Amino acid sequence: MSELTTIARPYATAAFEFAVEAKAIDAMQAQLVFAAEVSKNDTVQALLTGSTNADTLADIFIKVCDEQLDKNGQNLIKVMAENKRLFALPEVVKLFAELKAEYEKTVEVDVFSATELSAEQQEKLVASLEKRLAKKVKLNCQIDTNLIGGLRVKAGDIVIDSTVRGKLDRLATSLQS
Repeated sequence: MSELTTIARPYATAAFEFAVEAKAIDAMQAQLVFAAEVSKNDTVQALLTGSTNADTLADIFIKVCDEQLDKNGQNLIKVMAENKRLFALPEVVKLFAELKAEYEKTVEVDVFSATELSAEQQEKLVASLEKRLAKKVKLNCQIDTNLIGGLRVKAGDIVIDSTVRGKLDRLATSLQS
């Protein structure tokens, strides 16, 4: 997977830098998402893995995407087709989204709880996380029936485990030391 990331990173970076300069980040992201979905189609996958000429492949891909791609999106597709990198479009979308979140200083946070969080609890959690992470927080709340109580919060590489099970495990570890 890291090889795919290495392949996709220059395209995502170039597309993002262009989108920032053109003040069209959301538009470029929408185009990339659409193109990535097209690249996942079985028929298109066969073309991508076949021995189709790069120009022909780019033309077919652009015709399939039709009006969803502007000139800049079409140029990106052409460059990726010339370099036989269209298979990396889903990873380009993922990296583009990461660059956008970093640029906008936002982070998506997954919150797992035993019961549904009230709006007030969510607001307090958002305020606390925004202060700690120094970024705007978007919560993705999920109920985990395996939890007895408390919360498990995951923001990128950061995990905050304030579940009852986590606290008991830490207590057991400290008692054994």
